Amino acid sequence: MALNETDILNIVPAFKKKLLLHVCCANCVLHPINILIEKFDITMFYYNPNIHPGEEYLKRFADVEKVSELKKIPLITGDYKNDLEKWFEITENLKDEPEGGRRCVECFRIRLEKTASYAVKNGFDIFTTTLSISPHKNQNIINELGIKICKETGISFFCADFKKQDGFKKTIQLSKELNIYRQNYCGCIYSIKK
Repeated sequence: MALNETDILNIVPAFKKKLLLHVCCANCVLHPINILIEKFDITMFYYNPNIHPGEEYLKRFADVEKVSELKKIPLITGDYKNDLEKWFEITENLKDEPEGGRRCVECFRIRLEKTASYAVKNGFDIFTTTLSISPHKNQNIINELGIKICKETGISFFCADFKKQDGFKKTIQLSKELNIYRQNYCGCIYSIKK
C-alpha cells in the first residue's frame, strides 16, 4: 500500500510504524526527518553506490552519521564496496544520458529496491526516500518507482514530495545551522562532468 502526506497526517501516533528512510545525504534528510519523526519510528538507511569518488562518499557519510547522532535516530549503511561495481555495470550504457534522464531513473530504482529489500528482511512496516527534497529530482518518477516496488515486495511505500512548502529551502537553512557539508553535484561520476 502506498501512503501519501495526507495519510500520514491521519496516523495515530500511539503506534508508530517502523519506517526505513533511504538517505542520500545529510542535507536532504534534515527537513524530512522533522516531518516524519512525529509519526514514525525512523531508521536511516545510507545506501548510495552511485556516489563517487570514495572520498566524497565518506565525506557525505560522516555528516549523515552526525545527523543520526544529533537526532538520536539509528543509522544503517548499505554495502558500498560490493555494490559499486554493480552500479557501474547497470549504468554504463546510460553514462551519456542527461541529468534527470534514464540513468537517474535506474539509479533511483537501484537504491529504492535495496531499501525495500532491507526493510522487508528486517521487519519494517514502510519505507521512503529523501530524494524528493531536491528541486533537481522528479518526485513523480521517484514515487512511481516506490509504488511499483511496494507492489512487488508487499511493503508499504510513503509517497512524498519533501520539497513542497519550501522544504528544500528549509533543508538548506538547517544545513547551515548545523554546519553540514553541501555538495555541488548529485553523486555519480557522470553528474560531475555535467
